[in-house]
Amino acid sequence: MFNVIHIDEKWFYLSKPSKRYYLVPNEDEPFRTCKSKKIITKVMFLAAVARPRYDSSGNEVFSGKIGIFPFTTLEPAKRSSKNRAAGTLVTKPILSVTKEVTRSWLIEKVLPVIRSIWPRDHTGPIFIQQDNAKPHIDVNDVEFNHEASKDGFDIRLCFQPPNSPDLNVLDLGFFRAIQSLQEQEVLGSIDELISAVKSSFERMPSYELNKVFLTLQTCMKEIMKVRGGNNYKIPHIGKGKLERQGNLPLQIECDENLMYEALAYLAQ
Repeated sequence: MFNVIHIDEKWFYLSKPSKRYYLVPNEDEPFRTCKSKKIITKVMFLAAVARPRYDSSGNEVFSGKIGIFPFTTLEPAKRSSKNRAAGTLVTKPILSVTKEVTRSWLIEKVLPVIRSIWPRDHTGPIFIQQDNAKPHIDVNDVEFNHEASKDGFDIRLCFQPPNSPDLNVLDLGFFRAIQSLQEQEVLGSIDELISAVKSSFERMPSYELNKVFLTLQTCMKEIMKVRGGNNYKIPHIGKGKLERQGNLPLQIECDENLMYEALAYLAQ
């Protein structure tokens, strides 16, 4: 799994769509004037992560965090206000992400970072795994493949199996952890939201990302048990306790019989 980069998109909101309050007796309930969460300012981000790497002493060699990139553009302000003059460049979210936008972000933002921070001792192809959303480009996209083969790299796109959300580490808990950090801050603009999300992404320790990759392996094991279905519960193996004891495994063991049963089922 060290040669697979997981990418996915997620909306982040300027304020939480819903909040829970604990009130003392006779205290007035908070009043919110927002009619719908559709009105709350939001920005879509593209995140890319790989599995972290450590040396024999447990020191981090590669964090696995490629980056998190907002789908935004800079546009000149049409009118003057007390905060800015007309013509000042302001950040605007891209609300409709198309294949062309996705291709541009992968080529101009994701690929350069991969080439700059990827471990130099790595050999072989690097796979970027994406889900089956319509805005994602085809694995044989000519423009992407041309850029992905530069500087001696062999970077390829691949799709994760359909209807299998648990096969992407970002959906297995990493996005949720980033969002919980971001929601601790009070934000007033799109630029502040982008800064908060990026800061939360960088603050997330690599060992937490490594744990999510182990959760991914346990999900793969459960998927084989149910013959490729998703009618299973995500197993818990006590990763925090194992880590404190120094017994956190590099990979989850799979029973040999289970593997052969899954292969036989696929061959039918």
